[in-house]
Amino acid sequence: MRDILEELGEGNDPVRQVQKGMRTPLPRRFYKSVGVEPSQNGFAVLLDGKNVRTPARKLLELPTQAAAQVVADEFDAQADEINPATMPATKLANTVIDGIMPDPQPILEDLVRFAASDLLCYRAQSPRELVELQAAQWDRVIDWYRDAHGANFILAEGVMHVAQPREAMAVFASLASRHGNPFKLGCLHMFATLTGSAMLALAIAEGFLSVEEAFAASNVDEDWNTQHWGEDPEAAQRQANRWREMEAAGRLFNAL
Repeated sequence: MRDILEELGEGNDPVRQVQKGMRTPLPRRFYKSVGVEPSQNGFAVLLDGKNVRTPARKLLELPTQAAAQVVADEFDAQADEINPATMPATKLANTVIDGIMPDPQPILEDLVRFAASDLLCYRAQSPRELVELQAAQWDRVIDWYRDAHGANFILAEGVMHVAQPREAMAVFASLASRHGNPFKLGCLHMFATLTGSAMLALAIAEGFLSVEEAFAASNVDEDWNTQHWGEDPEAAQRQANRWREMEAAGRLFNAL
């Protein structure tokens, strides 16, 4: 009944008609078995015993068996249709193989640029409760960079750009370069993109924060707004989508 009513409603709505026509049907699951086998450069994902290829037709292989299994599990979890939206680790692996492995240096440089205007360095001026929440979640990370690594980052109120000390940026670049494996870099870049903070990303990589802790820290402002103004369903869905990708990147990183 709901489908019939929706179709009737769309009949008078040209925008929805166009949107419906643009929907691409999901491909049917065509394989029965999913496996992982040693390959020339690590471990490859197989469907019915055949190698899986990336969009650029490269072999879908990962450096460790555990990492390949993370991707294989996503293929195995597909039901009647293959839904890429439920396969974030596979999408990330494809991105690394096709886009990062040929030249990882730009990704490393992008992380450093990200840190130069990092979320953790720009604080709210008010209200006091939000200021205190940001301090509680973010100061320990800033303090860790200072105490454990000698990097003194400058904090600012508002959104006006503040240039970070050259020495602090050099420390960050040195730490990030320790994770120069293309797959690790891809995960770090995903962490930074999803949290808005390269500092949080590197804190995960160095074992100072868990993926869950970093994600919670990145959502301080959003969670405060929800608490005081009520939940926005679209914002909540966006946060849930970000967490799905964050959690998948975390599983992949830990498997490397």
